[in-house]
Amino acid sequence: MKCPFCKGDNTQVVDTRESEEGDSIRRRRRCQTCDKRFTTYETVELRMPQVVKQNGMRSEFDAAKLRTSFSRALHKRPVSTELVDAAIDHVTQKVFALGEREVGSRLIGEMVMKELLKLDKVAYIRFASVYKSFQDVGDFAEAVEAVSQSPARKGAEIDGKRAV
Repeated sequence: MKCPFCKGDNTQVVDTRESEEGDSIRRRRRCQTCDKRFTTYETVELRMPQVVKQNGMRSEFDAAKLRTSFSRALHKRPVSTELVDAAIDHVTQKVFALGEREVGSRLIGEMVMKELLKLDKVAYIRFASVYKSFQDVGDFAEAVEAVSQSPARKGAEIDGKRAV
């Protein structure tokens, strides 16, 4: 660590403390060249992977886009905000846990569909109709049949909270 005063690179850590939240470390340092003291902070920097779209374009992972997808699918559906937040967190954590630098948008879409199926079957059908580009009534009928056979039931729980 270089000294901010004399730019010397010979510094010594005098004191180290963890923040109350436990998400950063404060270090008190002393420059051995000019004998001045200064404080540095260490925090974790997590980077979400790039999203590779179907056309090959890449963009930053954006949780706000996830929220928009859930909001559109769940429009006027009786699902609590807490459950939606939990579902968004699940998808975000799954994407991060993959440990990849790039993730396909199709994979993220599949994750969203799984979470929507747990939350609300109507929302799942809404999302699937756009996501899978349904072309006719037969596509809807197949999706409805698949949903009616799924083990997800009305009143399912997510993180101890009831979905409708």
